[in-house]
Amino acid sequence: MTYTELVNKILQLQEEGLEIFNAGKSVLGKNILATHIGEYSGTQILIQAGIHAREYITTLLLIELARNLHNTEAIKNGGIYFVFLTNPDGAEIVLDGINSVNCEITRNYLLDANNNQQDFSQYKANINLVDLNTNFDANWGQGSQNVFCPSTEDFIGFYPNSEREVQSLINFTLQTKPSLTISYHSKGNVIYYGFETQTEEQIARDYSIGLRLSETTGYPLIFTENSTGGYKDWCIQKLTIPSYTFEVGVESLVV
Repeated sequence: MTYTELVNKILQLQEEGLEIFNAGKSVLGKNILATHIGEYSGTQILIQAGIHAREYITTLLLIELARNLHNTEAIKNGGIYFVFLTNPDGAEIVLDGINSVNCEITRNYLLDANNNQQDFSQYKANINLVDLNTNFDANWGQGSQNVFCPSTEDFIGFYPNSEREVQSLINFTLQTKPSLTISYHSKGNVIYYGFETQTEEQIARDYSIGLRLSETTGYPLIFTENSTGGYKDWCIQKLTIPSYTFEVGVESLVV
């Protein structure tokens, strides 16, 4: 699969009656594509995927989820926003290779970070070598696996919310005011909930909702520990809403 083919799969949803719009822009100016199903009034949920470059399979999952829910009457008294591919620049590198980067200086910079290897199939970061899911201003830089210099994964950025994709997702979330968010990642077949700054009452609330999600998916529910700076963490800390990370799949998949 190429990056263009992935984007076209999102755009094809328009042929089924879904409106595709932009939730923001990437560093290189690519559109971060989104859709909405259900009603704009009432309770809203926001689901996002593809924040790690190599996890573009979650974008394919969201496409099917949006399609299936759009063709049912399951959504009532509210709606769901889908942000299909939060890291389009990174996904293009994974799918089309390093030669998809037009700027020679940037290309060499990325190759150096990848130990001069041409294989970028396991690349997680954005074009700036920042791991977007460690860049949010939620106890930024305090995670156990954080990296403090540019890297293909786990680099937190030079300051919180530094990346255009992170700013776009934050602004879109503030605009849409969801009551709950879900982030799709791969892999693990687990659901992560909670954050270290929460009160006991908030943890109990999120656990109760998480149990229902766990029962539906069959994924075990795990409290987040030693991980900060993620989108889920930001939603919990800044907006005080329930937020979950779904790790789907048991091994890396290539489409």
